[in-house]
Amino acid sequence: MKIRESANNQVATLRKSLETAHMDIKDKEKSFQDLKQSLDVHRKELNDCRAEITSLKMHIEGTQSSKEMSVRDSDGLTSQFIANSMGEAAALINEHQNLKGTESGTTKLASAASLTGDTREDNKNTESSIEGSPGSEAPVSWSTAEHRGYDTSGEDESGTNTSLEDISVNGNLHGDGNSQGNSGSISVYVSEDKVHTEKVESPSKKKTSDKMALETIKIVSDALPKIVPYVLINHREELLPLIICAIERHPDSDVRDSLTHTLFNLIKRPDGQQRRIIMDACVELAKSVGEMRTETELLPQCWEQINHQYEERRLLVAQSCGELAVYVRPEIRDSLILSIVQQLVEDSATVVREAATHNLALLLPLFPNMDKYYKVEELLFQLVCDTSRVVVDVALRELVPAVVRWGGKLDQILRVLLSHILASVQRCPPISGVEGTIESHLRVLGEQERWNIEVLLRMLAELLPFVHQKAIQTCPSTDAPTSSTAENFVSESSIKLYATGDTEWSAFEWMHTECLPDLIKLACLLPAKEDSLRTAITKYLLAVSGHYGKDYLEHIMLPVFLVAAGDVDSGDFTYFPLSIQSKVRGLRPKTSIAEKLAIICVLPLLLSGILGSPSSRQQLEEYLRKLLIQNTKDGSFSMCHTTEIIDAVRFLCIFEQHHGVIFNILWEMVVSPDTDLKINAAALLKALVPYVGVKVASTHILPALITLGSDQNLAVKYASIDALGTVAQHFKNDMVVDKIHIQMDAFLEDGSHEATVSVIRALAVAVPHSTDKLREYLLTKIIKLTSASPSGNDIERRRERANVFCEALRALDATDLPATSVRDLLLPSIQNLLKDLDALDPAHKEALEVIARERSGGALESIGKAMGAHLGIASSVSSFFGESGLLGKKEGAEQLDPAPPQPSLQTQQENTRFGRMMRGGFGDMLRGKAKGSEEPS
Repeated sequence: MKIRESANNQVATLRKSLETAHMDIKDKEKSFQDLKQSLDVHRKELNDCRAEITSLKMHIEGTQSSKEMSVRDSDGLTSQFIANSMGEAAALINEHQNLKGTESGTTKLASAASLTGDTREDNKNTESSIEGSPGSEAPVSWSTAEHRGYDTSGEDESGTNTSLEDISVNGNLHGDGNSQGNSGSISVYVSEDKVHTEKVESPSKKKTSDKMALETIKIVSDALPKIVPYVLINHREELLPLIICAIERHPDSDVRDSLTHTLFNLIKRPDGQQRRIIMDACVELAKSVGEMRTETELLPQCWEQINHQYEERRLLVAQSCGELAVYVRPEIRDSLILSIVQQLVEDSATVVREAATHNLALLLPLFPNMDKYYKVEELLFQLVCDTSRVVVDVALRELVPAVVRWGGKLDQILRVLLSHILASVQRCPPISGVEGTIESHLRVLGEQERWNIEVLLRMLAELLPFVHQKAIQTCPSTDAPTSSTAENFVSESSIKLYATGDTEWSAFEWMHTECLPDLIKLACLLPAKEDSLRTAITKYLLAVSGHYGKDYLEHIMLPVFLVAAGDVDSGDFTYFPLSIQSKVRGLRPKTSIAEKLAIICVLPLLLSGILGSPSSRQQLEEYLRKLLIQNTKDGSFSMCHTTEIIDAVRFLCIFEQHHGVIFNILWEMVVSPDTDLKINAAALLKALVPYVGVKVASTHILPALITLGSDQNLAVKYASIDALGTVAQHFKNDMVVDKIHIQMDAFLEDGSHEATVSVIRALAVAVPHSTDKLREYLLTKIIKLTSASPSGNDIERRRERANVFCEALRALDATDLPATSVRDLLLPSIQNLLKDLDALDPAHKEALEVIARERSGGALESIGKAMGAHLGIASSVSSFFGESGLLGKKEGAEQLDPAPPQPSLQTQQENTRFGRMMRGGFGDMLRGKAKGSEEPS
């Protein structure tokens, strides 16, 4: 009990003490409120003081004594205000020394310190501006008493130096938590001139601030490598400002290197937008850190990433080369950075090579000299001949102009370019190794060589504006066009001046003394099937005439190609200097092989690239008429090279704008009484079919062929049959097919052996690409023709007829024929052909038997036996398929084995179709082998 009573007494005593402390706290809170109100009053008084100081400006022009009194009054007011404020704040702080043991007291003490700091800050921000006449300065100073009891920052407070040139107010308040008190002093100096205010920062505070900033950078630098892995990839770019700031300001090079590595490896596979953000950050960093740190810190990271497994990272390196080059020393640009680009050019990824090409173009203007020109030129041709069209496009569009402008060696580039073009085709093997033939001069191009020639011709076209500009700028004529004119054509007067030989114009004559002859050499090495390269040359020739103008085309280009095509008599050399004429005449073919080669290779360029210019339409029509009509009648060289000329016109028809001219001349040939012209017209119409649409075929080609088909001359008629087959091969339009049926019926009604063979052969060629309607038509005609008994004892005609039918049936068998057509037309036709075994080629006979057995589903054995009994001999069909035959033995042997699982119907159909297609190819081989075995006998 005593213990409980003692405890209760202690609790009561403690409660009473707490209540007393609580009352004291409330009293102190009231005191703080009073202090706050007092401080507000003091702030108002301070503002009034400022207003009075400002009013001194109105009286500064008065007497010196009155001015000094005004300053003293203002100084007194300020001194009194600061003394009162500091005194009351110190008194309040002393009162709170008794409450240090309680938590509430400590909180209130901090509030008091904050309020006192606000008061002192107001004192420090006092500004005044007083202007007056020159005079002496009157210093006024006062100091506060010592105070104790609080500690804020532990550092010296910054003071205020208010200097108005006439009045200067110097305030300096010192507080140190470790000292025994605080002191303050304010000095006011008033001069006769202007007054200005200046804030002076304490050196110790600035040093502390720098130290804190450095510590912050170190903390961030240490934390970033740990933070980055836990940030989502799509949000890591938000860390870039921190990384860049840390790299820029950290004093340790190893830490900076680690952070730079983090920068380049921030995102595993950055996309285009993320690479752009990272690259912008690198550029900003390079701007801030300067050349040396960019070279020693950023570029090594580029070099480390150059063989990274992800192409996105290597792509980032390629982008950095062009954008960081401006922030390094010039000697680094054409050494280290160029080495990086050179290695990226060899990259396996197309996008990396594309970026390397683009950034190399950006890098060139920054090179300090031309020491690395030949290395850059080598890279240029390597990129132009790249296997990717995307890389080639960037190289032609950006790098080629950049190299020309940077290097200024256009002649060098052109010389190397032409040598590369010719070397690309000359290294290819000839079509034939037999000397003295056309094929020995023509080359078999590989895919890589063909691609190289194509892109190099495109590069030549990209350089044409530079070549033309240089020719115009070096024109010796006084009326030469300027770069400001709309069309910088070479005028006729300039060409006449050049023809005199009195002036040198090397930039102008390069085109017709170097470029055009080399293109002619190139054309003479290309076989007829290389239409794509020949088209590229044609487009370049048209671009040349478009830049240089009609006069250059007519007086310079046309004579060069007329001579090269073998038509020397048509060339006009009056516009060539004497020194150049001999060189141009040297392009004339000197042998019959060279003459034929010129017609095959150069004539297409003459027609399409020179006379095919928009300004030479009339000349093209006249020259075609001369080639196809007049020269044929005169018996000139056109008669000996009809096939080559027709092929040249065929190439001209690739360009649709010339169709009108060609068909006008063709119609003249169709209605001509000359038989040779009509036959040539049919051959030319056949050659043009693949290059026209269904509308032109219906309105121009078919009417012309029908007209030729009704000609009384059999040669003309049969020539039109072959052309109609080509039309059937290329067009599936019902109207076109119906017209072909009608015309073919008219030919077959003739009943002649030649007409029948020509019709079946022409339609058989069209079978793989024709419609079901045409196939049905051909089957109907074959069964009708094979049902008739062979007439005459001419075994050669019978064999030719049987071979044509067999080829047609094998072509039809390789297509998807309806079951009714197979049953009612295909199989009966095969039976009809197998009746005349003497006329049937052994290879064809074997192929027909396989087709019949497969298509009939095994019913051919009875057919063979019936045919053998009818002929009175052991038919090859029955011996081939009978029980004792080869296939019969195979089937018997297969029956001994367990029956394999039956394939599905779809698989059987696919196998059958594949077998038919394979037979269509192997039959020719078998037939060739059979014929070869018969020749020795």
